[in-house]
Amino acid sequence: MDPYLQKLANTVIETSPDFCAALTRDEIEKFVAFTREKEVGGNEVLSELGSISDEFYLIVGGEVVLYREELGEEIEIGRLGPGRLTGHMSFFDREPRTIRLRASSSGAQLLGVTRPMYKRLCIEHPYISVNLVEFVVLSLDSLLRSTSREVSSLYQKLSTSG
Repeated sequence: MDPYLQKLANTVIETSPDFCAALTRDEIEKFVAFTREKEVGGNEVLSELGSISDEFYLIVGGEVVLYREELGEEIEIGRLGPGRLTGHMSFFDREPRTIRLRASSSGAQLLGVTRPMYKRLCIEHPYISVNLVEFVVLSLDSLLRSTSREVSSLYQKLSTSG
């Protein structure tokens, strides 16, 4: 195997144990062959509000910060670090983004999966692609549960303050 892909596979194993849990070393190396490495500079916008994604990312270094615009002001709503996915909602539902994605001040290192490469991965390595989709589902589930807890907490605070 190409030393570059072996190095990427090592990075994925180190930073993304949840994704790698059901995959062999060989399968992880096959997965990284379907990705492209992307280095995002400090505070650089990765994806703009309203855009539709043809690529999603596995974060392997640094952080990606999520922002919403409310009344013309940019509000940070979350941070994602190594081992997390980003951009997958718009990739799969093909709907415009509701948040802006920007690298943290120290930047971020990502592995991108483009739509054509995802389709090839599904055909050539169905087990790996099913594992990836399960990882996407778990990521969305985590986001929904976290959001539900925050909404509940905010509701309780508003109920007791008024």
